[in-house]
Amino acid sequence: MPRPPKDVVVTKKQIGVRLRALRRSRGMTQTELADALGTHYTSVSHVERGLRGLTIQQLVKLAKALRVSADEILFEPKASKEKAQPGNGRLLRRLQRIEELPRADQRFVLKILDELVEKHRRHRTRGGP
Repeated sequence: MPRPPKDVVVTKKQIGVRLRALRRSRGMTQTELADALGTHYTSVSHVERGLRGLTIQQLVKLAKALRVSADEILFEPKASKEKAQPGNGRLLRRLQRIEELPRADQRFVLKILDELVEKHRRHRTRGGP
């Protein structure tokens, strides 16, 4: 079998930065992610800091634990969602910030939003302005 090329396509540091962002966006601590992977939190920390890389098996486990594709861990997003939907940029930025909150806080914010939307829906069905 031929040896793989020595060119580095994605650095360990880049993977670590993406992994940290994905983990935080899920409201997970390093310990919670490590538990989901069946490893110690220091392993997660080493990958996030770019001190060690990932095997294919580890990449697959990480993708499953974070509910993302392996591409999302390895590669930069191709296009910003804000550009895909002009006019919704402020709302999308706020939603992205909500996704960075811990899960309990996310549930609280979503509960408030659901109640507000339902109140508005009820008001409109009664013939309000």
